[in-house]
Amino acid sequence: MPDSVSTDVRRAPLLVVSVHDVAPGSAAESERWCADADALGIPVSLLVIPGHWRGAQLAEHPDFAAMLRERAARGDELVLHGWSHRAGPEGGRLRRAAGYAVARGAAEFAALDERQAAERLGNAGQVLEALGLRMAGFTPPGWLASAAAQRALTAAGYQYTTNHFGVRDLRSGRLHRGFALSHRPGGGFGERLGAALVRSGASWASRRPGVVRIALHPDDLHRPGLRDVTLRAIEAALASGAQPVTYGAVLR
Repeated sequence: MPDSVSTDVRRAPLLVVSVHDVAPGSAAESERWCADADALGIPVSLLVIPGHWRGAQLAEHPDFAAMLRERAARGDELVLHGWSHRAGPEGGRLRRAAGYAVARGAAEFAALDERQAAERLGNAGQVLEALGLRMAGFTPPGWLASAAAQRALTAAGYQYTTNHFGVRDLRSGRLHRGFALSHRPGGGFGERLGAALVRSGASWASRRPGVVRIALHPDDLHRPGLRDVTLRAIEAALASGAQPVTYGAVLR
């Protein structure tokens, strides 16, 4: 796949706000972030985990799936976010260690071969089809996916994937640049640094052509102040003229 980079020069940047780890086990947090997005008048990309995560599976909660269909009908986008959101024993020790350091054990697709990735995508596809949920994009947990996993995504018909640095069109190989701004809740220096990057990074990126990406996680809501930092960063990007869109619109 060619490693080309988009040279698109829009006058105003695109703002993508994504809600990660959307699942029955994080229903309250997901709905809180969606309510915040509604109050701001912006669409969101909802990153859905269909497998067993935090004590529940999507297939066991048709009411939650109905909520997702309703959000999609209103203009949000549903994006596949792995199968179980948990890294397994696949891959070498170094790759597993790197995935744990970056994604805290969530890098499910970071070391999979093509067969393993295809199996998990197939499991997810069966659940989504049964619930009437359609997804054209894939964001790997931790934004980490092996080259083999990307081949499996292409073979399965997904149109794009994302990593830390942008949105990749799987049909053309084109990368639309935009660093993912995200908190790292847990206290201490890491949390303070993440908050500073969200605040300053959104302000910096929204003054330039390209894509501004702000990622929301359920655990952000459990740390005092992180929600406020996030909302102020989104408001600042909008005030700078950034156009709020979902991930799929970045490819158009």
